[in-house]
Amino acid sequence: MKSLESIYNSILLENQNPNNIDLELLNICVKGTYTINDDGSIDVDGDVNLSRKKLTKIPFNFSKVSGSFYCYDNQLTSLEGSPNTVGGCFYCYNNKLTTLEGAPNTVGGGFYCNNNQLTSLKGAPNTVGGYFYCHYNQLTTLEYAPNTVSGNFSCHDNQLTSLKGAPNTVGGGFYCDHNQLTTLEYAPNTVGGNFLCYDNPNLPYSELFKIVDNVKGDILYSSPNTLEDKDKIRRDRDVKTTLKDDELGSLDV
Repeated sequence: MKSLESIYNSILLENQNPNNIDLELLNICVKGTYTINDDGSIDVDGDVNLSRKKLTKIPFNFSKVSGSFYCYDNQLTSLEGSPNTVGGCFYCYNNKLTTLEGAPNTVGGGFYCNNNQLTSLKGAPNTVGGYFYCHYNQLTTLEYAPNTVSGNFSCHDNQLTSLKGAPNTVGGGFYCDHNQLTTLEYAPNTVGGNFLCYDNPNLPYSELFKIVDNVKGDILYSSPNTLEDKDKIRRDRDVKTTLKDDELGSLDV
């Protein structure tokens, strides 16, 4: 039989935590301080680390996190409960995500959703201040990608046939190698680093002329017709390109 004191303490705790939030887990995963709002959402001044906990969903409803948010290496199928704003980086790679619905709207650092089962970037942040990694998924389009990415944009090893929806501006490198691209139309208007488009078996060499003026770094390309295109690259000295081919090696021009 419970004592009056224990009953009182239970009532007091329930009044302080009306949304039945798992405070023990919250205290473990928050590296900093937090505030529980009246609606049950949580603001965090610091980092949140929910990685490697075998989670199938985010166990809290976060509103904003000033630091970074870690939920990688779980079994997440949804990002519902993620904060709307993350001041640092957002790491949700190595899960079972098929959609980015519920992801933050604004990420001050990098956004890492690689190694999932994504078929679309719908729900991706509108603003990303660092890298955007969506490689090793099942993407057939880049629609819903952020318009501007300050760091590298990595979409290699997907099922892309087009770059439609790619960011307009990428501050770092743009990596679309190991896909099924047949054209470089819709590539970013500005790429501050290297442009990797090798191992797209049906991508003609002529497509490189669509991007050469927009890329500040090198272009890495592998030729479907190795000898012919390698000779052509030698002749076209104005095209700053590296030909990447297992049989013929690489060539900087």
